[in-house]
Amino acid sequence: MKIEHLQGLISAPFSPLNAEGELDLDIIPAYYAFLKHNGVTGAFINGSTGEGVSLTLNEKKLIAEAWAKASNHDPDFKVMAFLGGTCLADCIDLARHAQAAGLYAVSLTSPFYFKPANVGMLAESCIAVASAVPDMPFYYYHIPVLTGGNFSMFELLKALDGKIDNLAGIKYTHEDFMDFQSCISFKNGKYDMLWGRDENMLSALALGTKGAVGSTFNYAAPLYHEMIAAFDNNNFGKAQQLQQKSIDMIRLLGKYGGIATGKAYMKLVGVNCGEFRLPVANMTVDQFESFKLDVSELGFDDFRSTAPAANL
Repeated sequence: MKIEHLQGLISAPFSPLNAEGELDLDIIPAYYAFLKHNGVTGAFINGSTGEGVSLTLNEKKLIAEAWAKASNHDPDFKVMAFLGGTCLADCIDLARHAQAAGLYAVSLTSPFYFKPANVGMLAESCIAVASAVPDMPFYYYHIPVLTGGNFSMFELLKALDGKIDNLAGIKYTHEDFMDFQSCISFKNGKYDMLWGRDENMLSALALGTKGAVGSTFNYAAPLYHEMIAAFDNNNFGKAQQLQQKSIDMIRLLGKYGGIATGKAYMKLVGVNCGEFRLPVANMTVDQFESFKLDVSELGFDDFRSTAPAANL
């Protein structure tokens, strides 16, 4: 399989839920159009931002089908499905379903209850799942802060290289820049390394990354497009300022309780994805009013994503 190196901003979409906390799939076609309008080149569905670990197996399949239908094999918009990582049989089932639905790629993270004892066991897990869809690009998803699988990705690439032909690369959501650089350089840049930390994306650009997957691309894509353009034009001062703006925006997630704050940002750009499921905490009404004031002080309207002409 020829490994494609993806470029640009790949969004990690929120799973839209209604007032009863059930899937609201009708939002997804407009969500896709919204992301396309803002220059986003793909969607990494059912991941951390998409509450994949809080969705049932059937719900994950329904979301995959909805995104496949909405994007309709758009060659300029790659939809990648996160499979989970606890029950490998379920992951294989989801991978085969994603392939049948016509999605671009699948991604597996480290099992996070019974954890792999070493890189070798993690590699075996990857091989078991990737081999079930040999004609579909397979990405490993490195996010040790949530999985506890804090292994060297350079060592994982060495363990997997030549073992599965559909290994496309790694979605790298960690701060080990030495390891990330080694992965980029491995076999003369053979594998696609997608950056996953929006708050230090500028550092990853300096190391050579061309593609990134992030939650804040949902609602602030123009900020990152501008930062990438500044970096490409050697305007490093401006790029640093824009990265700091990103950091200031992301700090509000911590102030207002964490990942669910992203859905509050989405309400401000006109895409109401509901709230997060338990055990994640959501904002109170009073907190949301305070949040809107903080967002205004950031100058959010200057870099927020905007709706296409046909309003959502």
